[in-house]
Order: sequence, then structure tokens, then C-alpha cells
Amino acid sequence: MDDFQSGEETAFVVDEVTNIIKEAVEGAIGGNAYQHNKVNQWTSSVVEQCLNQLTKLGKPFKYIVTCVIMQKNGAGLHTASSCYWDNSTDGQ
Repeated sequence: MDDFQSGEETAFVVDEVTNIIKEAVEGAIGGNAYQHNKVNQWTSSVVEQCLNQLTKLGKPFKYIVTCVIMQKNGAGLHTASSCYWDNSTDGQ
């Protein structure tokens, strides 16, 4: 059973994921105020950074990352989403 991993290796660690998300948001947006012309770039960057760091954890999970940025004035919102799975093991 070489493919078997212990529960600790495959556990979903909320604090680990929370830190990844915080770093991605801080890296993409930082302390910047809302700027309509940068929102698409920010949402894409947050999603890409999160997904990149999550896959580096090497855990046997499928990931779906969604980012929503909305100005606090009742205006529209911007979203970005991305997914990751392992073609060799998922969907079998």
C-alpha cells in the first residue's frame, strides 16, 4: 500500500489554508483602496496564488478557489474561480 498516507498527512488543516488565503489577499491587494480598473487583476491573482500554494501542500484534495471583490457602496461585484484535481486519480 505505497499510496496510503496517514491521517495526519491527509488532514485538512484550516489554519494552514487560512494563512495561504491571507497571504494571497495581502500580496495581491495589500492596503490598496478599491480600484475598478484593477479588480480583475486582483481576483485572478488571489485565485492563482491560493491554488498554487494549496497544490504545493501535496495533499490528496481537489481544490475550488473563488474570489469575490465588491466595493462597499452597493455596486456590482467581480469574481474569479479556478479548480485543481489530479487526472490520474480523480474521476475514476
